[in-house]
Amino acid sequence: MGRTMKAVQYYEVGRSPHVVEVPVPEPGPGQVLLKVTAAGMCHSDISVMSWPAEEMPYELPMTLGHEGVGTVAALGPGTVGVEEGESVAVYGPWGCGVCWKCAQGKENYCLRAAELGIRPPGLGRPGAMAEYLLVDSARHLVPLHGLDPVQAAPLTDAGLTPYHAIKTSIPKLVAGSTAVVIGAGGLGHLAIQLLRAMTPSRVIAMDIADDKLSLAREVGAHEVVRSDQDAAAQVKELTDGLGAEVVLDFVGNEPTVAVAARCAAVEADINIVGVAGAPLPVGFGLLPFEVSVSSPYWGSRAELIEVLELARGGMVKAHVETFGIEETPEIYDRFREGGIRGRAVILP
Repeated sequence: MGRTMKAVQYYEVGRSPHVVEVPVPEPGPGQVLLKVTAAGMCHSDISVMSWPAEEMPYELPMTLGHEGVGTVAALGPGTVGVEEGESVAVYGPWGCGVCWKCAQGKENYCLRAAELGIRPPGLGRPGAMAEYLLVDSARHLVPLHGLDPVQAAPLTDAGLTPYHAIKTSIPKLVAGSTAVVIGAGGLGHLAIQLLRAMTPSRVIAMDIADDKLSLAREVGAHEVVRSDQDAAAQVKELTDGLGAEVVLDFVGNEPTVAVAARCAAVEADINIVGVAGAPLPVGFGLLPFEVSVSSPYWGSRAELIEVLELARGGMVKAHVETFGIEETPEIYDRFREGGIRGRAVILP
């Protein structure tokens, strides 16, 4: 019998995840086996676990965790680019590596991933909430260069995703501009810091929870606004009636996209990052003139390198609570109820 390890698996639709014993994977040609040092918990996991059986695209049971950091434990035959013992972060949105988007480092937008059955760890293939994680290629690893693994894990998604969304809107985030962050949780509290580090714009944070608004203020929001029926009017008042040049919605449900639309200035960007899936009607007269609406997904590997550099420079820091692997099922319940301030990180 080979070695076994603990893993957090979602094993049946509608049931809570369980901690189970599974075999430690063996790295094949070109692959890397990581001993996991930290794994982030994400609302995307909650979304996956809320899908009905007929909509579940992944094979169950599935080990969760798409925010992974670890040390290289073993290399498969012919693997080059990393060395045993090296501390690395996992770039999650794996692609084919050879299509036009992958050639630009944008594996998050790989043109052939669906066709080839390539999925991210924790979102279709075994994830990082385990003692070991098998990574398909060294190109999906980024060296930490001394960065704390607990800090690095959330940055692989909760940091990378808002970084990518903000970076696309940088031309509009000039001095005198305003950025609105809707949802000051795991991604939102990092978006606020990224906006402060990358731009001179004024940052207005919105949330429905007092503790999230307090966190938003702590991490650098210039203004905080309760996300209710008066929120858009308050943004207009704070911007002399003009609205915000960039609106980042980290929730994406019907009330938040409606608020995002009402906050937007002429020629604004609305970036709907949250995965709740509510539509935002776009058409002449429905939004201010020349508003652009996008739904970005994750970011490029080069952008992950940039996010980790910002963290090493002290310009962005995830607010984290850490837990042991055995606690994970109950922490998911707390996470679902909004009981985690910032980000939860599992230490296998």
